Amino acid sequence: MPKGLRLEDFRLEDYSGLKYASPFPTLTDLEMFTALRKVGPLARAASAGQRRLLSIHEYQSVNLLNSYGIPTPKSIAAKTPEEAYQSPRTLVCFHSSLLVIKAQVLAGGRGKGKFDTGLQGGVHMVNSPEQAKDYASKMLGSKLITKQTGAAGRICNAIMLAERRDPAHEYYVAVLNDRVSQGVVLVASSQGGMNIEEVAAKDPAAIITTPIDYETGLTQDLGFKSKGAQEEAADIFLNLYRIFKEKDATQIEINPMAETTDGHVLCMDAKFGFDDNAEFRQADIFALRDITQEEPSEVEAQKHNLNFIKLDGSIGCLVNGAGLAMATMDVLALHGGNPANFLDVGGGATPDTVKKAFEILLADPKVKSIFINIFGGIMRCDYIAEGVIKATQELSLTIPLVVRLKGTKEEEAKEMIRKSGLKIIAFDGLDDAAEHAVQLAQ
Repeated sequence: MPKGLRLEDFRLEDYSGLKYASPFPTLTDLEMFTALRKVGPLARAASAGQRRLLSIHEYQSVNLLNSYGIPTPKSIAAKTPEEAYQSPRTLVCFHSSLLVIKAQVLAGGRGKGKFDTGLQGGVHMVNSPEQAKDYASKMLGSKLITKQTGAAGRICNAIMLAERRDPAHEYYVAVLNDRVSQGVVLVASSQGGMNIEEVAAKDPAAIITTPIDYETGLTQDLGFKSKGAQEEAADIFLNLYRIFKEKDATQIEINPMAETTDGHVLCMDAKFGFDDNAEFRQADIFALRDITQEEPSEVEAQKHNLNFIKLDGSIGCLVNGAGLAMATMDVLALHGGNPANFLDVGGGATPDTVKKAFEILLADPKVKSIFINIFGGIMRCDYIAEGVIKATQELSLTIPLVVRLKGTKEEEAKEMIRKSGLKIIAFDGLDDAAEHAVQLAQ
């Protein structure tokens, strides 16, 4: 294994295709990355478990790139139509008369999306301040619906105006963690500016994956024909890796990275992901979080240290432990049911935490029954029982409630439920409990 990546290993001998000369031709991480971008919430729960990754808006990503000296088209963010009207005048100072307006929504496919106001597309060319203001008024405060947002869409609270730059060729570049090499990899393709999943499906040879040594990082051996472009691209690659390492990133995706007609190399669009475990040392990055782009119930759950992911079913689930939560959802599906959520209360839940979990479950009008499945190892079953009883009484619960408790303080918990006189259906077996929860939801 080489000590560092020499970018001569993927020679851009011509601009029609990248040629790979590295001894590590694995596409494993790209395939995993591609799959995770396509999967639904249930698979996302399985892959993420208790882990959450921060994403930031494009205009914030551009600012981060610029702070590391990485060139991008000049741009300005605006949060009102009036700001959008003024922004083109400001960008004239950058010698830009032709601009692009982009809706700032944390979702892919913005250009092909549609606003709930009827406006088609979240990316448009603008030629005047008046046109920028008109588009902004139709975007801001509206929801953009794309393939990645689902039918509900996501609210657009900001737009970005950027200068138009004419690309001679567009590339795809990403820096990711790779399980196979157990390190960081650079993923690159000469077919940028398009859906990378489509490229992977139609022409996998056009995508290369090269391991990067964590200590030595990248060198400046590149294959660009233009010396100026080679030097600029070298700086971009080196600084992308610096961001990845210094900011605890999990993903940096540049699509496209363009060589312009005037011989410069620019990052035209950027997507970042950051490890939430590093929040304590990346306060500046995590201050950029936009909770309006997240599911409200997931945001509320996170405030109370509950691991919650909203799904599309009708059976509310309350479980302790991510593995048991996944097993519970599998058993429900086996009996023909669909879980309404992934909810792991963890090992340190209190009666008040359990009540909050109930409040989140009951806020979903699609929930027709609730299934509680607890294995009392670290978690005490009597704590769960106390929380269930408290929630049932204080929230005037009318939805059928099925409970299975096993482990520490199990008998005490069952006795508490019996004495409560509440309509709580208790089971000892997981299979029987799940089957009954499914029947009650139908």
